[in-house]
Amino acid sequence: MTSIERAAEVHAITDETFAKEVLEHGKPVLVDFWAQWCPPCRMISPVLAEIARERAGELTVCSINTDENPVSMRDYQVMSLPTIMLFRDGEPVRAFVGARPKARLLSEVDAALGG
Repeated sequence: MTSIERAAEVHAITDETFAKEVLEHGKPVLVDFWAQWCPPCRMISPVLAEIARERAGELTVCSINTDENPVSMRDYQVMSLPTIMLFRDGEPVRAFVGARPKARLLSEVDAALGG
């Protein structure tokens, strides 16, 4: 982890742990692709921590530093940061590019999950 404070509720993952933590996970996973130098990434971080706390029973929130883990970034064709990607049953369901307010992100996640 770097100097951006990542909340304990948000699981830091790597290229090596991506499959286990995201693709093989039993519930939907929201993955934050971020970088230390990215101001919007710092803006969305506390929002994701709140979502992780509030939705702990139904959704897992993970973060992956793209500078330190370029393979996952390449594999999922992440071109802009932050990109927040929703996975369900090991497959990407939807990608959200850029920082956004919590209510909007939750609304988009719920819509993507059919809720």
